[in-house]
Amino acid sequence: MPEEMSAEAPPGAAEPGAAEPGAAGAAATAEPGAAAAAAAAEGERRRKRRWETFVEVIEVIVLAIVAVATSWTGYSAARWDGQQSLLYGHASADRFKADAASTRGGQELVADSSMFTAYLQAHAAGDTRLAAVYVRRFTPDYRAAFAAWLTTSPFTNPAAPAGPGYMPQYHNPYLDAAARLNATAAATFDQGTAARDNAERYVRDTVLFATVLFVVAVAQRFKVRAVRVTTTAIALGLACYTTVAMLTLPRA
Repeated sequence: MPEEMSAEAPPGAAEPGAAEPGAAGAAATAEPGAAAAAAAAEGERRRKRRWETFVEVIEVIVLAIVAVATSWTGYSAARWDGQQSLLYGHASADRFKADAASTRGGQELVADSSMFTAYLQAHAAGDTRLAAVYVRRFTPDYRAAFAAWLTTSPFTNPAAPAGPGYMPQYHNPYLDAAARLNATAAATFDQGTAARDNAERYVRDTVLFATVLFVVAVAQRFKVRAVRVTTTAIALGLACYTTVAMLTLPRA
């Protein structure tokens, strides 16, 4: 019977197919670390997405409000421009009426003054009948002032007024109407100037709102969070300032 030979493996050799204990432990340790890193990256992506969504919502709200406000300021500026033109037109019409009334009143005063001069000549000549004719030709207002003038003893009193036209009782209706029309025209013109100023303020607000739209559009191009947030905050602050300024302006 042949002698059986048995070969013993070396003490440090491992059996075929057996995994090394150190490699198995490293693999087991790496799997939880990779999972944690993946979870952290996913959480960061979600936070970034939430931030981007929040900023986009704010930008959309600002754009919507500013778009409506821009339309309103442009419309208001146009209405105030129309109001200015209308008021200036009324002021010009009143000026023309005042000029016409002043011309008519001046003509009446010149006619009364001519009659008064003729009266003085007839009075000096002792022609009372002719003097009475001239008095009858006075306008009613001048005749009333003439009667008041006679009470001052003008022919003997050096301190008497020079004529009926200088008496406080004299009122020329056309000259009075001219004065009223001129005052109305001046007030209407001032209102037209105020309307022009309001239109210019609304135009200024329109330009500011357009600037807000531009700044928001620029902010949307930035990917860096700090830059985008800062730009959006500037746009929001400018929008708030311009909105408050708009709300304080009068309505047309």
